Amino acid sequence: MTRNPSLATGSRGAQLGIMKRLPVELHPDASRVVIRPFFPADDPLALTVPERSRLQRIADRVLSMENAAVSAYLAQTLLPFVDRSYSVEKLLLARFEEINGRIIAKCSATREQALLIGAFFHQEYSYEAAALFNPSVVPHPDQSGMPPGSLRFVLSLRGVGEGHISSVTFRTGSYNVKTGLTIDAPSRQVVAHRLERDPNPSASDGSIRIVCNEGDDLSERVLFPVTAQQRNGIEDLRLVRFVEDDRSSRYLGSYTAYDGRAIAPELLTTDDFRTFNLHRMEGPGAVNKGLAFFPRRIDGKYPLLCRHDDESIWLALSDNLHHWGESVTVLSPRYPWEFIKIGNCGSPIELDEGWLVITHGVGAVRNYAIGACLLDKKDPSRLLARTPEPLLRAQADERSGYVPNVVYSCGSLVHDGVLLLPYAIADSYTTFATVPIDRLLATME
Repeated sequence: MTRNPSLATGSRGAQLGIMKRLPVELHPDASRVVIRPFFPADDPLALTVPERSRLQRIADRVLSMENAAVSAYLAQTLLPFVDRSYSVEKLLLARFEEINGRIIAKCSATREQALLIGAFFHQEYSYEAAALFNPSVVPHPDQSGMPPGSLRFVLSLRGVGEGHISSVTFRTGSYNVKTGLTIDAPSRQVVAHRLERDPNPSASDGSIRIVCNEGDDLSERVLFPVTAQQRNGIEDLRLVRFVEDDRSSRYLGSYTAYDGRAIAPELLTTDDFRTFNLHRMEGPGAVNKGLAFFPRRIDGKYPLLCRHDDESIWLALSDNLHHWGESVTVLSPRYPWEFIKIGNCGSPIELDEGWLVITHGVGAVRNYAIGACLLDKKDPSRLLARTPEPLLRAQADERSGYVPNVVYSCGSLVHDGVLLLPYAIADSYTTFATVPIDRLLATME
């Protein structure tokens, strides 16, 4: 098993019920940083200089420096990024072009002056310094070179940094029922992103595209907030490999955009985890957290699990991934461990017996536990069976953390008849558990 600073092992081999906990943990790593735009605070009202804002004064100070001083300070500024990020200079120049004539007065600057001005309007952000949790897992698009019985996967995680701002970060690994779970050591670098918007804002539906052209390691890519609706976080990505009726496939994901006051569900699509398209979602079926797409259409329509009442699991069907209309109730709280509310822990998994949905329930003292249910394959609004007791609860050594008494997941997968469930502990870090599907189904009533 690969070791790295953000992966630790411990005495997690004990079982709770039928679930086998694996001795693998993913912890926050403050050394993983992204370079993101920064606006120095503008003038306090009492100190306002009418003719020049603070932002303008910063740029003017750079432009007034001797060329040799600019070169020396720029070299000092860029030195720490040699092994931490790709194409820092490209980012800084792009930032200068973005603010020149908009945030600051239009000016002519040498390349080094432009780089240094761009640096004053950027910051390093440690996007998983505080927490690394709420994982989702899907098969990797590239399975070449894998030994028999092994599956390469992509793991998405919610990283939390300064200001409790959430981003989406990635890891890769492999799983074999006989030989176990391996998590690949993450890269020490982060890819520079290119943000693309609709060139016609009046016709835009709010969609954006994030392009990561450099680097081959998926762990080098991070999706951090880039729109006003996301400014305080991109939370809880639920990924699924979606297969169309013509057998073509892509990855879909729902996540929660948070602006500091309101939440809004949004849609992610990608073919290769290099280019990510982010879209708004609308309609009465898309008004709360916890949306999860099925891995294929049913009777020509896209199916979606939702929870617009913040209490039960509902099913919506649509011809349009961006708009979701009325829905029907699938699962409501029945047992004490889910009396407050119940929701999904990721996209349904198709089995011969039906659609397996891993669920979470919230009980007394706001304890989160993980269970499961089975839906009819042809009519997923029809509940076939459910677990009367949780599959996982927080054990004694899992209760403490940023949010106590929480175990939670945003997506699992089945490989060779075994469920691989990544899950978060106390909104702080991530671990894994497994259970044979036949044993899981046998616990349902």
